[in-house]
Amino acid sequence: AYGSGPTWPYLMAARILTHVDAAGRAAMVDVAHKAINQRMAVAAARVKLGEEAFGLVEQNSIAKGDVLTVAKLAGIMAAKHTPTLIPLCHNISISSADVVLALNREQFSVEIEATARAADRTGVEMEAMTMASVAALTVYDMCKAVCKDILITDVRLLRKTGGKSGEYVRKEVGTGSTA
Repeated sequence: AYGSGPTWPYLMAARILTHVDAAGRAAMVDVAHKAINQRMAVAAARVKLGEEAFGLVEQNSIAKGDVLTVAKLAGIMAAKHTPTLIPLCHNISISSADVVLALNREQFSVEIEATARAADRTGVEMEAMTMASVAALTVYDMCKAVCKDILITDVRLLRKTGGKSGEYVRKEVGTGSTA
């Protein structure tokens, strides 16, 4: 049965999973007792287009329109819809949402960085991740008529500030540097 088995008591004892109740069922975390503070999160994604689609995006010649502008707007809109897409995500008051898309000619890709900010009781990591993901999906949607081999990769949290866990900065694998 769901929520049973040898690992379940260990996970509960270690308090690793925050979105489950004592019986192992999905539950929204109660944040009423938390103080409101400044939160910020940055997430990223990469869309590997291939040479032909990349060239068309670079020249702003995709039939559906300006890929980078539409993807930016889609990412920003996604921040406002995160709690309707992620079942246990709190509805928070976002103070700022921005998406930056950059062309990477060397990899024929679009590099996406999404930043969300809020003064609230819970973090904005899911908003930033949703923003990057939806912006990437929008790039795919607008370019799919040119190439079906488009690949969305490396969706990840780069950094976050605020809250009980404090600051987090991703260390990029294999480089020893931070992103």
